[in-house]
Amino acid sequence: MSEQPGVGVPDQDQSDSRLSLLLASAMFVLVVDTSLMNVSISSVVRDLDTTVSGVQSAIALEALVSAAFILISSKVGDLIGRKRAYVLGLLAYAVGALAMTLAQSLTAIIIFWAILGGLGASLLLPSMQSLIHGNFEGQARTKTYALVGAAAAIAAAVGPLLGGFITTFLSWRVGFLLEVVVIAVVLLNIRMVRDVPYTGSRHIDLVGAALSVTGMGGVVLGILVWQEGGEAVGALIALGVVGLAALAYWLVHRKRRGQAPLIDPDLFGFPHFRLGITQQMLQQITLGGAMIVLPIFLQMTLEYNALEAGLSLAPLSLSMFAVAMVAGRRAGKRRPSSIVRAGFALSTIGMALLIPLVPRADFGWLLIGPLLLAGSGLGLLVSQLNNYTLAPIEEERVSEAAGVNSAAGSFGLSFGLAAAGGLMLAALSLSFTTMTEASSAIPAAQQEQVAQTLEDDAQVMSNSQLDALLADEPEEVADEILQINADARDVSLQVALLVSVLASLAGLVNSFRMMRLPDIEPSASTEGIALG
Repeated sequence: MSEQPGVGVPDQDQSDSRLSLLLASAMFVLVVDTSLMNVSISSVVRDLDTTVSGVQSAIALEALVSAAFILISSKVGDLIGRKRAYVLGLLAYAVGALAMTLAQSLTAIIIFWAILGGLGASLLLPSMQSLIHGNFEGQARTKTYALVGAAAAIAAAVGPLLGGFITTFLSWRVGFLLEVVVIAVVLLNIRMVRDVPYTGSRHIDLVGAALSVTGMGGVVLGILVWQEGGEAVGALIALGVVGLAALAYWLVHRKRRGQAPLIDPDLFGFPHFRLGITQQMLQQITLGGAMIVLPIFLQMTLEYNALEAGLSLAPLSLSMFAVAMVAGRRAGKRRPSSIVRAGFALSTIGMALLIPLVPRADFGWLLIGPLLLAGSGLGLLVSQLNNYTLAPIEEERVSEAAGVNSAAGSFGLSFGLAAAGGLMLAALSLSFTTMTEASSAIPAAQQEQVAQTLEDDAQVMSNSQLDALLADEPEEVADEILQINADARDVSLQVALLVSVLASLAGLVNSFRMMRLPDIEPSASTEGIALG
């Protein structure tokens, strides 16, 4: 009988390994999905006869929905069961990916991929956190967190290359179809996942939920509306700011009354946690701004196909992955705050160096130096921020704190995407008008018409695309409009990159506040968590 337990250990280890791989596969799909969309922008625009700004809006909206609903979805998962929430999240994501496979218009992408897929991600991330915590113990739990975090990092690294290859030689639709296949495999093996019961309060803070959606949604939605030239932009952003302020007040008020709030405000009493989620948000704003501007530069300015764009972005994604892996294992006795400071310093320098290169780069590999610097900096941040943020949180509150951490990251990503996209189009529109009115080659009678036409259709358009529209114009006028388009596009991309530079610079300044705090050793339950 004494040998019996030992007989079962290999089977248990094998079962744990399969389950870890299953959870990691779901995480891989979530991260690679956005990479695929980014490198496929020009193909999606062409195939659906839509605009760059429309696709940009869909990408930002998907991140926004995930951020706005992740706190509510975490509570929903507690009430309906974490496993059920996980399955519903996967199904919603599969529907979004399938819609991308079949979509014939931007409307379908917005409804199914951005909104439904974003809701799926908001269910999936917190439920995955809880399921890992409940299905594994000790070293197996730590390894699973590490594997899922590695899957996210690998997806971020190879996503542009994989997406570029599939889009160039097959179709962007095939990439999303492969996502559906992976999700189907995960769902077919869902019996391996054991549900994790919830023992806390089952009361739903409806007011807090509404304020969280209003706050985070209002700010980013206002930027998206501005990006599309809509009205009431200021009112939407103001509504978002007021919503966030009201949420903070409501959480404290509800806690004092002894009622369960949407988020326990006591979490923000930990300075490491406050600074950590702020830095997480700034890191994602930096990344979001870069990942909307750089693919557009490569595909519209240099007129690269998806594979060439993916290869050109490889220095950023691969250095981010490699440095995150190395720094996570070999940090030694270096203070996490000092590594974070170095990370933001490198990303600030790298992003800043991209700005003067935009009008001068004739091919993507000229960007390799700044991209390696920025990627290395972001990799240092990835290796430290999750553990730093969650280190002071006791084990029974890790799931809630991780949800807030994920929400901060998702909000930062959506804000970075929307703000960079909005600034780019605003600068493009203003540059079109200014340069057209200053032109001596375009007749005065046509200047207003040309400026208005370009401004109404304000989007990043390649010169080849624009040249086809100018076939009936005199050669001198056509050449002048093409030059205005190229110059205005460069200026708009440089302005948009300021979002990443300023966010990274703010993170660098904030890192000095981190240096003044003592270090806290992360517990086993928080070691390696990187689900946001």
